[in-house]
Amino acid sequence: MLTSRRYLPSISLLASFESAARLQSFTLAARELNLTQSAVSRHIKALEEQIGVLLFIRNRQNVSLTPAGENYARDIRQALSAIASASMALQVNPEGGTLNLAILPTFGTSWLAPRLSGFLNENPGVTVNFNTQLKPFDFDAEQFDAAIHFGQPDWPKTEASFLMNETVLPVCSPGFLEKNCLAGPSQLSLALLIHLSSRPDAWAHWFRCQNIEFQNRGGIVFDQFATAAQAAKHGLGIALLPEFLIERELKDGELVPASNIRIQSEEAYYLVWPEHRTNFPALAAFRDWIVAEAKE
Repeated sequence: MLTSRRYLPSISLLASFESAARLQSFTLAARELNLTQSAVSRHIKALEEQIGVLLFIRNRQNVSLTPAGENYARDIRQALSAIASASMALQVNPEGGTLNLAILPTFGTSWLAPRLSGFLNENPGVTVNFNTQLKPFDFDAEQFDAAIHFGQPDWPKTEASFLMNETVLPVCSPGFLEKNCLAGPSQLSLALLIHLSSRPDAWAHWFRCQNIEFQNRGGIVFDQFATAAQAAKHGLGIALLPEFLIERELKDGELVPASNIRIQSEEAYYLVWPEHRTNFPALAAFRDWIVAEAKE
C-alpha cells in the first residue's frame, strides 16, 4: 500500500472538516453539506482521533481552528480541489485525458502554439493545460505530467525525449546596425549587448567560438526571449536569439543579423516527464507527436 490507512481519512470526514474550517462553524458546515450539526461534529472528532491531532478548539458558542488545523485545512482544501478537478475532467472527457504541461514561454508562443492544432485534431479527446516555467522544478511538488526543458537531460527521477538543438544568431534592428560599426565579430563586444538571465554565459560562449576574448561590459538583462527580441527590435542593443524563434522577424526585416556567424547552443530542448507517467495515454500521444514535429 502507498501509505498507511491512518493517513488516508475518508472523503466524508475531510469534506466536513474543510467546510467547518472555511465557515468557522459546525452548524453552517452542516447546512452546506446537508447534514446534521451532530453528524459534522462526529466526522471532525473521528478525523482528529484518526490522525491524532486536535484541529478545533470548542467553546460553548463557537469553534476555532488550532494552528495545526489551519495548516491542515489549507492542504486538504487543495487536495479536495484536485480530486474534484480530476473527476470533472474525466466526466467531460472520458475517452481522452488531461495533459498538464509546463512550457518555456517563448518556445510555447513562437514554436508550439502555431503547431498545436495538429495535435488536437489528431487527438480530439485530449485536453492540454499549459503553465509557463523558466526553471526546472520538482515533479513531486508540482503536479505536471511533462515539461519542455532546455538544458541537459539530467533531471532526477525523470525520462526525456530529445526534441531539437538550437542555433543562435546575433540580431539587432536595422537602425541599430546603421548607427554602429559592426565590421566583424570583435566589434560586437564593443556594442550594447542584450543578455538573458537564464543564460548568463551565452554571449561568452559565442565569442569563445570565434576565439575572441570577451569581457562582460554590462548591458541589458531580460528574463525571456520575447522581451529580449522586443528590445532588439526597438534598437536597444544586440540580442543573441534562437533562429527558429525569430523566423518571422527576420523575414519581415524587423530584426537583421548583427553578424552572420551562427553557433549551436551547448544545450538542447527536451520533453521531460516523471518516470511514473511514462505510460499515461495523453502524454504518450503528445510525446509521439512533438518528437515528430521537432524532427521536421
